[in-house]
Amino acid sequence: MTLWSWLSTHDHKRIALLYAISITAFFFIGGAAATLMRIELATPAGDVVSAETYNKLFTMHGVIMVWFFLIPSIPATLGNFLVPLMIGARDLAFPRLNLTSWYLYVAGGLFTLAALLLGGVDTGWTFYTPFSTLYSNTHVIAVVTGVFIAGFSSILTGLNFIVTIHKLRAPGLTWFRLPLFIWAHYATSVILVLATPVLAMTLTLLGIERLFHVGIFDPALGGDPLLFQHLFWFYSHPAVYIMILPAMGIVSEIIACFSRNPVFGYRSMAYAIIAIAGIGFLVWGHHMFVSGQAVYAGMIFSLLSFVVAIPSAIKVFNWTATLYKGTISFEAPMLYALGFVGLFMFGGLSGLFLAALALDVHLTDTYFVVAHFHYIMVGGSVSAYLGGIHFWWPKITGRMYPPKWAQFAAVLLFLGFNFTFFPQYLLGVEGMPRRYHEYAPEFQTLHVLSSAGAVILAIGYLLPLVYLTWSLTRGRKASANPWGATGLEWTVPSPPPVENFGETPIVTQEPYAYPPHAVSGGARRAAST
Repeated sequence: MTLWSWLSTHDHKRIALLYAISITAFFFIGGAAATLMRIELATPAGDVVSAETYNKLFTMHGVIMVWFFLIPSIPATLGNFLVPLMIGARDLAFPRLNLTSWYLYVAGGLFTLAALLLGGVDTGWTFYTPFSTLYSNTHVIAVVTGVFIAGFSSILTGLNFIVTIHKLRAPGLTWFRLPLFIWAHYATSVILVLATPVLAMTLTLLGIERLFHVGIFDPALGGDPLLFQHLFWFYSHPAVYIMILPAMGIVSEIIACFSRNPVFGYRSMAYAIIAIAGIGFLVWGHHMFVSGQAVYAGMIFSLLSFVVAIPSAIKVFNWTATLYKGTISFEAPMLYALGFVGLFMFGGLSGLFLAALALDVHLTDTYFVVAHFHYIMVGGSVSAYLGGIHFWWPKITGRMYPPKWAQFAAVLLFLGFNFTFFPQYLLGVEGMPRRYHEYAPEFQTLHVLSSAGAVILAIGYLLPLVYLTWSLTRGRKASANPWGATGLEWTVPSPPPVENFGETPIVTQEPYAYPPHAVSGGARRAAST
């Protein structure tokens, strides 16, 4: 097995692993920038890094985490590995395109990373104009180019998933027999294909204005900076659902498996996924309540922001109903899934405060926004991502991991995350602005609590890396279906063969057909001990 065989592979499973390695590397680079920020914020005075360096740090953290971890993390890794297996296909529709998308991701990531390390960017990950086009003396064009390249990777992945799900489903696998994981990835793929070109065009216009001084966004040149915000957030708010919809798909699979219940209201869950994706295109203006957009536009965007919470609430209700009277087993994937539900619910409720026009005037550009964003994107998405990794790890590698360590890591991550980001809600309510490397002394206690929580959170992230790596050579061999789960992916050996299925499977039953009072493999082990 040579390195070239991996770098030239067309096997969706290997490409998923290539993505996983790359994305993990970017996660820890972005996390290192966050660590330096938390060290700086432990004291009120800016005594560790300068204001300019701090600006570059939070830009580096945001750019890497948003475009090179959060957006591709679940679709490019678990989605790539599992979509063909879950629908009974031997590969994605376009295997060569799949490999090309990974090369584009790596090229964009390395290009961006080089620019960030060689000089950095101080605009923030949003690249707001006219600062990014006129005033910043940093490597804006280079970083924007890297993100532009990575965007094509997202488009190709989304296109591949859409065609695969439409054309390669096994006989009998009708739309309403699809796992919710597939519904989530289908909706996400539609967003990727429709929204990402808008980002590409916006970044292109930014580059044209910066290089050639064409008046597009700069008011001094006759442009309109609000135009940039409208274009940027038209992509970036649907991008939130690129991060969260696949997470919802993972959580649906895990909760059904470890409660041994069919998903409550399966069809309403599928419709809610599509509704979230659709309405998500209509709420971008709630990022602009204090930007100067029309008051009436703000009122409409506020109303729509409350509306988009309804399908999200349906999902939380249905997960809770699925757990009701279930035979629940608290394996590590289930702990991560329950952590997701708690963090997502809390983050979503705090989003309603930001959707209210009057409250947003006070809370915008404070640490309340930082806490809200991280509860949804990091607490929610990362918890689900790790839950999915633990759930399908035996299928991916053919090995089991130490269950007690995994359960400990899941609890530690949940506690560490709340310890890190809940104080930031309080900081925001008290008026602490975000993106400042110096602050008033009365905010120090909450910042110290947040930094201490970040230490716990970091351990929660590092532990899985250690024991999952250990399990690759020392872990107990996994059976084809160690959890007693439903789904076509559990009918093939662990790890799956190159062609996935010896014969094309025929689907004859509804999704999540768990027998009454069934007990998962983890629960059976617990009972036997």
